Amino acid sequence: MDEAGASCSGAEPREAAARELLLAALEDLSQEQLKRFRHKLRDASAGGRSIPWGRLERADAVDLAEQLTQFYGPDPALDVARKTLKRADVRDVAARLKAQRLQRLGSSSAAALSVSVSEYRKKYREHVLRQHARVKERNARSVKITKRFTKLLIAPGGGGGYGGYGGYGGGEGAGEGEGTPAGAERGPAEELERARRSDTHTFNRLFRRDEEGQRPLTVVLQGPAGIGKTMAAKKILYDWAAGKLYQGQVDFAFFLPCRELLERPGAGSLADLILDQCPDRGAPVRQMLAQPQRLLFILDGADEMPAPGPPEAAPCTDPFEAAGSLRVLGGLLSKALLPGALLLVTTRAALPDRLQGRLRSPQCADVCGFSSRDRKKFFFKFFQDEARAQRAYRFVKENETLFALCVVPFVCWIVCTVLQRQLQLGRDLSRTAKTTTSVYLLFIASVLRSAGADGARVRAELRELCRLARDGVLGRQARFTGEDLARLGLRHSQVQALFLHKKELPGVLDTDTEVTYQFLDQSFQEFLAALSYLLEDPPEGGVETLLRADARRCAHLALTTRFLFGLLNADRVRDIEGCFGCAVPERVRQDALRWVQEQGRPRVAAEGMQGAEVLEEAEDQEEEEEETSFQLELLYCLYETQEDAFVGQALGSLSQLALKRVRFSRMDLEVLSYCVRCCPAGQALRLVSCRLVAAPEKKKKSLMKRLQGSRAITKHLPVSLLGPLCEAMTDPRCGLHSLTLACCKLPDVVCHDLSMALKTASSLTELNLLQNQLSEAGLRMLSEGLAWPQCPVQTLRVQLLDLQGAIQYLVGVLQNSSSLTTLDLSGCQLPGPIVTYLCAVLHLQESKLQTLRLASVELSEQSLQELRALKTKKPDLIIVHPELDSHLEPPTGYTSAL
Repeated sequence: MDEAGASCSGAEPREAAARELLLAALEDLSQEQLKRFRHKLRDASAGGRSIPWGRLERADAVDLAEQLTQFYGPDPALDVARKTLKRADVRDVAARLKAQRLQRLGSSSAAALSVSVSEYRKKYREHVLRQHARVKERNARSVKITKRFTKLLIAPGGGGGYGGYGGYGGGEGAGEGEGTPAGAERGPAEELERARRSDTHTFNRLFRRDEEGQRPLTVVLQGPAGIGKTMAAKKILYDWAAGKLYQGQVDFAFFLPCRELLERPGAGSLADLILDQCPDRGAPVRQMLAQPQRLLFILDGADEMPAPGPPEAAPCTDPFEAAGSLRVLGGLLSKALLPGALLLVTTRAALPDRLQGRLRSPQCADVCGFSSRDRKKFFFKFFQDEARAQRAYRFVKENETLFALCVVPFVCWIVCTVLQRQLQLGRDLSRTAKTTTSVYLLFIASVLRSAGADGARVRAELRELCRLARDGVLGRQARFTGEDLARLGLRHSQVQALFLHKKELPGVLDTDTEVTYQFLDQSFQEFLAALSYLLEDPPEGGVETLLRADARRCAHLALTTRFLFGLLNADRVRDIEGCFGCAVPERVRQDALRWVQEQGRPRVAAEGMQGAEVLEEAEDQEEEEEETSFQLELLYCLYETQEDAFVGQALGSLSQLALKRVRFSRMDLEVLSYCVRCCPAGQALRLVSCRLVAAPEKKKKSLMKRLQGSRAITKHLPVSLLGPLCEAMTDPRCGLHSLTLACCKLPDVVCHDLSMALKTASSLTELNLLQNQLSEAGLRMLSEGLAWPQCPVQTLRVQLLDLQGAIQYLVGVLQNSSSLTTLDLSGCQLPGPIVTYLCAVLHLQESKLQTLRLASVELSEQSLQELRALKTKKPDLIIVHPELDSHLEPPTGYTSAL
């Protein structure tokens, strides 16, 4: 929309009158007075905006009247012109303009305009309350948002895990504490230790000022698909309109669904988008935009924004420029457009690179799903019948895996829908699910079973629906027209009513209405897209079309790929064949397996390279993190299969699993632990600069303890995140032979878990502890595990800056271990007394050590003599050091652990 249109069609008579008044006044000026008026006008402003001098320099009276009206709107233009005439010393004309304005248009002072905006604010709030009072259920039933919205856990952002692409799964506990995420008492779910339930107070805190009094202008709500980000954003808009949020801070709030706007054809301005949300076309848009610091824009699904493009796609800077949705949204995100406005952004991924490059100093918050208590509330709201709700909830609560999946609102809705149908049909609630894929497939099976005599027709329609979903995912399309549905025979079909939302959008003309259709949830569209590859052979390349895409860059295909792997599970394949009456080709499974096996392997550092040199080698941190994310995404795909043999076969092509700088979430550890449990013999795992411990949780003490005088807050000890991984290492199926922990903090709780695993991990023959932070107690616990009679570790590599406190524990391992044959202290500092002590221990017959590596270790002449003497007494002992005669170079096949 251009500037002339910003005042809306209902104001055109006033605009024409203002233009005539301005033209009459300016035509009364002499050439010299008009020139002086132009120069004074260049410095005049209204709402902080001035007409650029390029538009004024050669403008005559007609041009100036047009420019003033278009740029400022009718009433502000008359105010600016009158004041400028007075400054140009043409007071008689200014007085005449004022009198004629009063006579023709009446009073329109700034106070009157302010009253107008205030009155419209009240009208707009009432409109928002009416528009958003009810939300559509996924079964198209309309319910009140206040009744349906169930509080979510929202935690301060700062890492999350990699589960941001919609990964959910089992393994979470079932804690019942208020506001406490499920699993908090078990340990691994401590990712959510600072989460708050999303009440009004929590929403108000999103834009609170920090200790320095600075208020964030951009807040990002991030979380996996189906977690409830959109519903939370709509609830924030509704609560603002109801007067519960941001009072005295925000005058107008607007909800902008990014995916819908990006698919909208044609050009439009931000003023257009605002008008679309107003109750009428007479909204004072210019006055709204004159105070951007009083505006809140809610951008839902901003991860749909493509990467910044060529210069012609540069962010829009003028709210009245008809620039197209991509440039307008890009301008808001980058603060090139209305830099003082507040932004609330929802995104599926944990700030993907294409979005992170657009935002300016965002403050992040993680939407973590339902707490245990709120899951129960959701069940009772959904069923309404208390007896059925109690029975369904009891069944899910007793099924730990299914209860954990219900942390995600959309998955919880699907579970409730399936159970509701089973209860209605009088069936036993005995089927369980381990992954999101199996839950979604259970929903499909439930729909087909309830189709009865129409089963064959519904199956045929579902096939076509899957094709529609696949075409949409590959083409990044979420909205479909009636023609799209008719082309596949889905118009007015049963599956349309079950799986698609109908949405009406305003057309080009006020009388037009554009009808579009969307899937129940974006993640469900991606699931059906994956299912399509097992139901038919797409004409162009089959499943390779999905898998051969550049997975490191096509992040929008990640969840579809995960679902595809989940559907390859043998039980899921049988379910699909039974539901659809078709045979799933084995070729799909083989193509997926081959794709994993063909993925590039992480780079290995040069031989003998020290830890510090390795870290310096990582010049391109962004590329490393991208590779790590892709490796973790591969593990998520394999986890989704829940088929041990398939996972072991796929991992057999990867010599090692390497993860760097990962802030592990509960789900990340669940995925990694499962894959380690299934890994084949000879597999290596490297964790570099990873977070292996959850932050301490603060809990309020009971009222009784506070009355007794104790402090109100108890700080609990850190919780080890390594527990599930260590448990997986002890599984008899695990073939992990090498574990490297480099540049990690290893507090005592982590060392305890690792020590327990070392005692029974039968396949682990190599342990590398490089540049980690270890306490003396931690060293003691690790040495106990290594010295355990059944400990299988044969090679121990240790890099510590100071071995003074650790040498006694290393000596204890050398004296008691029955399997340790190689000790690598390369890169350590070894003062003379430590070398003397070490040689004395190795002189003893109890030591079974065969190789001592001391590469890149500075030794005194006395230390070298002691080592030569040790070599003389024990000629079979190999000592690797450049100054000694034996093995001047590392033996063939030796590579640094990093």
